[in-house]
Amino acid sequence: MKKGRNSLFLIIMAFMLMLAACSGEKSSGPETPEIGEKELENLNTTGMPIVKNQVTLKFMAGKSALSADNYNETLLWKTYEEMTNIHIDWELVPFDGRDEKRNLTLSTSTLPDVFYTMAMPNEDLLKYGQQGIFIKMNDLIEEYMPNLTALLEQYPEVKKGITFPDGNIYSIPTIYDPEFKSVLLTKAWIRKDWLEKLGKEMPKTIGDFYEYLKAVKETDLNGNGKNDEIPYGATAISGLTGVLKGAFGVGNKGAKHAYLDEDPDTRDIRFYPISEGYKEMLVFINKLYSEGLIQENIYTIDANQSYSMGAEGLYGSTVISSPETIYGKVGENFTGMGPLEGPAGNDYYASTSPLAHMGGFIVTNANKNIPATLRWMDYFYSEDGAKLFFLGIENETFEVDENGDFQYLDKIKNSPEGLTMEQELSKYITWLGGGYPGIVREATFKGAESLPATVEAAEKLEPNLLDEIWPSFTYTVEENKKLSSLQADIHKYVDEMQDKFITGTEPFSKWDAYVEQVKKMGLEEYMSIQNEALKRYKNN
Repeated sequence: MKKGRNSLFLIIMAFMLMLAACSGEKSSGPETPEIGEKELENLNTTGMPIVKNQVTLKFMAGKSALSADNYNETLLWKTYEEMTNIHIDWELVPFDGRDEKRNLTLSTSTLPDVFYTMAMPNEDLLKYGQQGIFIKMNDLIEEYMPNLTALLEQYPEVKKGITFPDGNIYSIPTIYDPEFKSVLLTKAWIRKDWLEKLGKEMPKTIGDFYEYLKAVKETDLNGNGKNDEIPYGATAISGLTGVLKGAFGVGNKGAKHAYLDEDPDTRDIRFYPISEGYKEMLVFINKLYSEGLIQENIYTIDANQSYSMGAEGLYGSTVISSPETIYGKVGENFTGMGPLEGPAGNDYYASTSPLAHMGGFIVTNANKNIPATLRWMDYFYSEDGAKLFFLGIENETFEVDENGDFQYLDKIKNSPEGLTMEQELSKYITWLGGGYPGIVREATFKGAESLPATVEAAEKLEPNLLDEIWPSFTYTVEENKKLSSLQADIHKYVDEMQDKFITGTEPFSKWDAYVEQVKKMGLEEYMSIQNEALKRYKNN
């Protein structure tokens, strides 16, 4: 009898395991790390300092060319160390060397406590997260990061975006305040003084824009007796395609997806570079290029050369963050364009997700002070923390003006040493160059996107913005393996053909052959993966 009962028990257990395997439940992934008693005893759960006895954390941090060479000598980090009782041992890595340094470090057993502004790719976040090298954040965020927790509750699309297919969070995000429209939008600019000279109104349609560009080419608007005006000039063609997508009805889920959007008829996910709307857009841009209305060397021009030409007053229109800050005095003649109406209407698609970046703050399993580390980072999601991070210290680097707005002191804007504003700022703060975790709000962020002209440009576009923006998708390890080769081939081919169609080196009579070639490159499998990723995002 005993043997029979054992057999029955084994059958029941096997049946239950089979049910569990078929249930489709997500794997819980790595366990949340246990926090030691010594860590908790040394931690202040609220207020400052964060720890009773000083601790040192090792950060590997990406450094832009605009930032100081020694972070511990900057006002920001000296002040924050005094506030928190946490010393940071900064290992600074130039931005252009981050990929190599990350990969080398992850192949060794010697890890930093935190990867900071190291632009960790999503596939690596999942790969090393599932291996337990990057810690699982879900419960830890809720327990030790009240400011971030409140933001994730306020903006659920951000929480959905940072959650991986296994249900886990492995990094701390950069969030753009959804109310700060200027930082979310790519803006097109036009010479308002040239519009006046030509007797033209602000372009409202793609036809109006074409007529303005044509008039610029045919008129000596800068009065130097030469035919050197460039109707549209920029550092790349991508800015122009970005601001025109709405007029042609492609890219309708925002700038994070350069190839995917939602089919307006079926509401299914779509690979839009083979759509008729995309073709119509390329036909229009090809017309501009073939008539000399777009800078001839736009595919090869160096950024500094383009900036110099803008500063010389040669551009009639452009897509750039701020002509005022990049072109100097000449930039004051530019004003933001509104959305252009085309065959698909005038909704504006050149906007990005509030989830700006995911790979800017990752805690590794080498970290022995996890609660203190997370409290250290959480402060920068508060209003006071954002103020410190972006502005520094009141009356040392910034002041409050008569309107209650924060402004950098004159010594920052007009350096007594003759330095640029960025060079002077680098003595005090480290946000220049981007990639930082935290939240970007209009009140505390004083980059180009906060200038009156850029805010005004964003306001012109706001009534025509998309209701839903997709952040970058996350994929399973298996999906990443398949996508890596599929994307490498498909995206490269699409990009190359876009350039050829625009410049006329490939005629539009080859369009159908181009579409068929994209499909032959594994588009069906590619789209199947993207469809699953979209479903997961929506169900997170």
